[in-house]
Amino acid sequence: MKRIQSACIMQTLRFQQKDGTGLPREALLRMNRDEVTRYKTQLEKSRTRHRIDSEAEQPDGAIILRVRKEYNASAPVGDYFD
Repeated sequence: MKRIQSACIMQTLRFQQKDGTGLPREALLRMNRDEVTRYKTQLEKSRTRHRIDSEAEQPDGAIILRVRKEYNASAPVGDYFD
């Protein structure tokens, strides 16, 4: 019989600017950063165990976020967050 000893989800998320809005570049960058902040806040509110491995802003204004997060509360994360 097999049993899961530990599990997590590793994600690479790309938060990209929305084109065609007619807004200045700085406004688009601010909206993009705000979206990343909302995502992080949502993780905290939902009490999802997570670890942000990296966050990098690209030359085109996109933000790349690499995240490890728990699969569900019944699967322990083991040493994935150490």
